[in-house]
Amino acid sequence: MTHVFVAPHPDDVALSCGGLIASLRELGQNVTIITVYSGNGDGDRLTGYQREALGFGSKAIWPVTEAFNRSDILADWPTASLVPTWAATEEGLAATQSEADAAAKRFWQRSSWYRRASVRNESLAGQPVMDDLSTQGAILTDEVMDAAAAGDLMARRRVEDERFAYFAEASIVFLDLPDAVFRGYEGDEQLLGSPRHDDPAPVELLRREIARLEPQKVYFPLGVGGHVDHQLCREAGVQLLQDGRRWVMPGPEYAGIVTFYEDFPYAWWNEFRGLADLGPNPFAGLPADVSLRPEFADITDQLERKIMGIDLYRSQIERLFDDTRAMADATRAYGRAIAELGGVDGSAERYWASGRV
Repeated sequence: MTHVFVAPHPDDVALSCGGLIASLRELGQNVTIITVYSGNGDGDRLTGYQREALGFGSKAIWPVTEAFNRSDILADWPTASLVPTWAATEEGLAATQSEADAAAKRFWQRSSWYRRASVRNESLAGQPVMDDLSTQGAILTDEVMDAAAAGDLMARRRVEDERFAYFAEASIVFLDLPDAVFRGYEGDEQLLGSPRHDDPAPVELLRREIARLEPQKVYFPLGVGGHVDHQLCREAGVQLLQDGRRWVMPGPEYAGIVTFYEDFPYAWWNEFRGLADLGPNPFAGLPADVSLRPEFADITDQLERKIMGIDLYRSQIERLFDDTRAMADATRAYGRAIAELGGVDGSAERYWASGRV
């Protein structure tokens, strides 16, 4: 079973859904994070690493157990005199290749084909080597790492997002749309106000990526706190629910698939209790036969792992919480508060699931 979490920015999913993600992975279910607004400029001025694929880019780490960054290691087949003591034997590489092929088949089991990669980083069937393509290969490329080291905040946040994905054993897709501050929003009044009419929700881009991933559950932010990027992602979820059942070229039935998560720490700061606290009818576009109901995820056993995941976003800790201890205290307190609302003994996260009535 595949679960897709839509994050307006790097850190949003870790903050809001880190406990559920840890629980899902413990159950062996696949998790993919789509980070939407991870770019730092408009469409005409994005840097090379922000345009890693067609359009604004959509690079994923798969399978979910990707464990190393090729830019940090030597070639797989150095000369005999340079072979390190840890170098794999031919027999060991063959066994690794067999396991990699099996994992790829499992990952793409719903498709009529599957992707295969050589553990030796060699061409298969005349195809280009992955690391030679600007749109593929290692995610933590030297270009991104150099940009982060030089103080590029969005590059640093992207690296933190990738590290969380490694930590959570999740796949990650970056859409690299520019953050609201790079789209002309200035100050809290605009950032926390209504989205501009000339700034539509990225519905088609998200619809394409979600359909490609074939998830059984998709999670969008509720938009608690009112940040325009969170509101636009919520609107994308509402519009997917408007798709309804299709009888020509059938597509997914999103009612029952789309779920909304509460944005932490904004829900904690604003003492969010229910959908009525979101303001003037944020779900006006919801079809008449679709309703939202609260569901509680018991994360008692995963709470400390959630805190560890949030702590990977070092660039945001001071801005949001002052320090790690304050972050941990707030996460625990919010978990207890939500658990009390849901009658859970311990800690919980609350989600608002869609369904037809």
